[in-house]
This record gives sequence, structure tokens and C-alpha cells, in this order.
Amino acid sequence: MTEIGLMTGFPPDPAGQVTLANWRTPPFHRWAFQHVREIVPTADIACDPGRVRPLPAAPADLAALSVAGMTFAAFLEATDTDALVVLHRGQVAWESYAHGMTADTPHILMSVSKSILGIVAGILAGAGRLDPADPVTRWIPELAGTAYAGASLRHLLDMRAGIGFEENYLATSGPIIAYRKAQNWNPLEPGDRPSDLRSFFRTLTEADGPHGGRFHYVSPNTDLLAWVIERAAGERYADVVGGLLWQPMGAARSAYITVDRLGAPRGAGGFCATAGDLARVGQLLVDGGRSRDGTAIIPEAWIDDLTAPDRAAPDRAAWDAGDFAAYFPGRPMRYRSKWYVLDGASPLVFCLGVNGQNLFVDRARQLVIAKFSSHDQAMDADRITLTMQGVEAIRAHFAAG
Repeated sequence: MTEIGLMTGFPPDPAGQVTLANWRTPPFHRWAFQHVREIVPTADIACDPGRVRPLPAAPADLAALSVAGMTFAAFLEATDTDALVVLHRGQVAWESYAHGMTADTPHILMSVSKSILGIVAGILAGAGRLDPADPVTRWIPELAGTAYAGASLRHLLDMRAGIGFEENYLATSGPIIAYRKAQNWNPLEPGDRPSDLRSFFRTLTEADGPHGGRFHYVSPNTDLLAWVIERAAGERYADVVGGLLWQPMGAARSAYITVDRLGAPRGAGGFCATAGDLARVGQLLVDGGRSRDGTAIIPEAWIDDLTAPDRAAPDRAAWDAGDFAAYFPGRPMRYRSKWYVLDGASPLVFCLGVNGQNLFVDRARQLVIAKFSSHDQAMDADRITLTMQGVEAIRAHFAAG
């Protein structure tokens, strides 16, 4: 990315070097989000070149759309878009890349990774290999003396475990910094002892409310579920995802996920993939969890449960009392199995990752929108709002068609 002078030259100029200490801060993040495995250790999530799902092109005139009074091109620029792929009826209606991205460039998904994990949990649940009602300590008895005692896997899936942890992305000290060091995303400081994710879970001993209460966003919950998945499946998480999801759905490229110093995966945010393959995940939901040859991959009941009407009232009450309601004011929102749900006549299920990572799925309209971005702020309320307005414009375009 020579236009911003990062990691150019041999060696790069010190002012333009991307390191473990600066990789998630501007301007360094724009290069880093496309080169994560050059900064943090990773594990490969293999695709199967013989099973790639084709995505034929059927271009739509999205360039003519107006979003919040601006052109579509201005919308993409205003939301720091690195890549946008729109599928309609399984065909590519729009595809564009910026800031050095290409169709073959893996980009970090951040917390969209959580939604991928939610799908994998659903696959294992459908196979009878784990039950969302299981106590966490059935699978991870090492945590019996922590705040996770009494929590179920369902509480972790829905971010309703009463764990005392503040997801403050601007913090410079405290548990969230210890968590970042444990997951290998921050460098150790002088005097620090090497840590790891699974040791970090044992430090979460304080509760902040009952299990099953309000929506309380705690990223370590998802990393803990990755540990549960490994124990339930008897394999490393990266291999489970590859075998149960990435290969059968027809991913075109291998993905990868960041790991800590002992190989534990960052299920909460370390997944890296191309925009096209992320769109294929969305298409799998549109298709009821079945591959292009009709093979069941995700139980359709798990997908249907995301928008089940009988879940709306309790899930929305938990959402309205929770951490993120202010980012979606006035919207009938909730959270289920690591997916955000916008209720309505045509429900929208979507994923949200810091710095502007998204996957939107409108099953009724057979519409998928995969968007990678490099917002300067982790959670930028204005850009989240503008992104939602852009998605509404795209949905309206295809509803009219």
C-alpha cells in the first residue's frame, strides 16, 4: 500500500513499520487487516479446491444508489470500505475493492468471527455432539471456581453470561489488556510473564449479574466456546471449521485464524478470509444450510431459530437492557447464537466486527452483503448508522426488482 507508505522498502522505513504494538491503530491498521498472519501467529483453515462453489456474475446498477444523500461511491469511501461483495440469488451483483484489497486478499473479520463460531456450534449441536443447555463446566471443569460456574453454553452463545468483564476498546490497562496479551494481540511489557487464553479464563472470577440476564458483550465467552468445540469435536478448532464448514460450503481459498502462544484460537475475532468466501457463508444461510448439491451443512432449524418469533420478546428485552442498544437506536434488535437480528417483515440477520466488518443476510430477498472496512475507531456510531443506511438502500433496490 504505497499510497500511505506502510511496509514499503527493504527494510521498511521505521515510521511505516506495522508491528504487534500498532497494528490495530490508524493508519497502520489498513495494511495490517490484510496481512494479519505476518504479525500474529495463525492456524490454517483449509478449503477444498475440488469443491469450490462458483459465484457467477449478474451485475446490478448499485452505483446509481443514493445513501443518506450521497452517491454510492461516496458511501463506500465514507465508511472506509476495503471490500464489498453483494450476492443476489447466489450471483455476484456487486464486487468492489479498495486500499490494496483484491478478491484474493484475506482480511480480518474481527467479531464476525463470533458468528462463524456460532454456525460451527450449530453444526455440532445438530449432530448431537454438544447441547446448548450443557453447563460450561461439563466441558471445561477447570473453570468450576470462576464466574462461569452455573453458566450454560446457551448463555455464552447469546452473550447473556453474568461475567464481570468490561469490553472497553479504549482502555489502556486492566483485564481487557491482559486479555489482549493472552491472545497474542498485544506485546508483553517489561516484567510481564507470558500468558495464554486458557489461563486467562481462570482470572474471570467476578460476576456482574445473573446468568441469563441482560445482553452483556464479553468476547472471552466466544474464545471459551472455541475451547468447548475443540473438546466436543476432539480436534483443533481450525480443523473443525475447515472440515465442517469451510470445505463443504465450497470456500475458494483457505482462511486462517490467529492463535495464542500455545495454539489456542481467537474464536472471538481472529478469523481472516476473503470477502467472496465470507459472502459464501451468507449464501449458505440463504440456502437453508445446504450446499449447492443439496447436502445439509448447517441444520436449518438452527438458522430458523435466529429469527424465531417466539424468541423475539425475551431476546429483545435482554438486548434493550444491554451494552449495544445505543448503536442501533429505534431498531427492533436482538442477539441470538452469535448473530444480530433486526426483526421485521423481512428479518435481517447480520454480523458486526470492530472497525467496520460486516456480513448481512436477508433470506427472504436471497440477498447477502459482505463488507470489510478499516474504520479508525473500533466502534464508530456514525459509521455503523451510515452502514445500516447503505444496507437498507441495497435491500430496497432488490425488493423493487
